[in-house]
Amino acid sequence: MAETGIVILNWNGRHLLEQFLPVLIRFTDPYLADIIIADNGSSDGSVDYLRNNFPGIRLIVHEQNYGFAEGYNRALQKLDYTFYVLLNSDVEVTAQWFEPLLKMAKDNNDIAAVMPRIRSWHNRDYFEHAGAAGGFLDRFGYPFCRGRIFNVIEKDTGQYDNSGEVFWASGACMLVRGDVYHAAGGLDNFFFAHMEEIDLCWRMQNMGYRIFYCHTSTVFHIGGATLPKKNHRKTFLNFRNNFILLYKNLPPSGLFRILAARILLDWISVFFFLVKAEFSECYAVIRAHLSIMAYPASINRKRKETKKVIRHYKTELLFPKSIVYQFYIRGIRTFSKLSPVKS
Repeated sequence: MAETGIVILNWNGRHLLEQFLPVLIRFTDPYLADIIIADNGSSDGSVDYLRNNFPGIRLIVHEQNYGFAEGYNRALQKLDYTFYVLLNSDVEVTAQWFEPLLKMAKDNNDIAAVMPRIRSWHNRDYFEHAGAAGGFLDRFGYPFCRGRIFNVIEKDTGQYDNSGEVFWASGACMLVRGDVYHAAGGLDNFFFAHMEEIDLCWRMQNMGYRIFYCHTSTVFHIGGATLPKKNHRKTFLNFRNNFILLYKNLPPSGLFRILAARILLDWISVFFFLVKAEFSECYAVIRAHLSIMAYPASINRKRKETKKVIRHYKTELLFPKSIVYQFYIRGIRTFSKLSPVKS
């Protein structure tokens, strides 16, 4: 058995498996990594397709759709590898995509997770929304990337051809150290989907590990294959999970001040959704806050559980300003113009 398990979580993605699985097999050394498909209760014939066409690939079948977080947790509980690669089914890998990720992790024991350069499958000269060249977070919990701030995505001209420490690695393609993943408690299944990899990366940082971007590895990501960009369910999960992310991982000092500011920013978002007559998006944000209010004990318990694995609260890589202000008021559209941000 290889020391790395590349795990694809599939939900009704047979067409994606047909397109991208042969590419993954061609560009992955079987002596370095095994490929495993974890099916999340698909109803599109994915399981039969895999059994008939790829009998040599290990298949884990979930009886229902557990979401991204719990789907991966259940699959990885059945596996025993030194490293895992969480790989979306809508990712096209390239030649030598895997080896640089593995080398970086093996050469640095304090690296818990490492991600490649993620470019758009649709527009291949540009970065992709979900990760680009490494993720960051501002002090109010808004994520952005080297190569992407909100909906503005940069063309990849080599401006981020330097590997380095980032705040979070994308769940679209992330190599993670197995023992650290399990010690951290895995992905938070309360999130279901969206923000769960950021939560995991922050938790692993608070445990004393680092998260890295590797510029010598490149993959192409379709993005939005499960939920489209304009989807009130996605908006609900992003706003709800973002608040929980902050509550779980921020240090006690200033916690409630930051949360209060975040609530205010969310209600400003509601106002702008109303102005633009995007009523489903407006309702999604309101519903996110109602959901938080409905489960105070559960959310508080999650902070206590997170505290058990924390060595120290790491906030050095948090962008100390508001990315909302930088983007909408100051008009900053590219990562390189932000200061200070470690890169």
